[in-house]
Amino acid sequence: MAAICLITLANVVVRYLTDISFAFTEEMSVFLLVFLTFIGSAKAFLDGNQMAVTYFTDQLGWAWRRRFLLFGLAMSALMVGLIAWHGTRMAWDDYGLEVTSPGLGWPQWIYTVWLPLLALLVLGRIAQGFWHVLGKKAE
Repeated sequence: MAAICLITLANVVVRYLTDISFAFTEEMSVFLLVFLTFIGSAKAFLDGNQMAVTYFTDQLGWAWRRRFLLFGLAMSALMVGLIAWHGTRMAWDDYGLEVTSPGLGWPQWIYTVWLPLLALLVLGRIAQGFWHVLGKKAE
């Protein structure tokens, strides 16, 4: 997060003083923000701190609450799995078509390959959540 702030601050200061913009700063900021989002998501699934509305499920007994937790984890795994699948296809297309980034001219796959890799990290954390819920005894 500090890198995003420093890169953006440097771009704003240079643009204010010289009317010249560093085009690569947006490219790097977007990449770092996506990277942080997936790392934060993996951490949230590990700690059980992902966003959830639990008012109704908290009123249920453990057996039903467990079913809803497992269903939510399954739907999360499906969504992240789809992100991993399509992210892999996108990175492979970027590699095969030799797409370059607009700001720095680097190969685009350097940025997009992280999407499926980090999605796999999140899937691993979701699997840990499954094992935790399945192994937990009634409260």
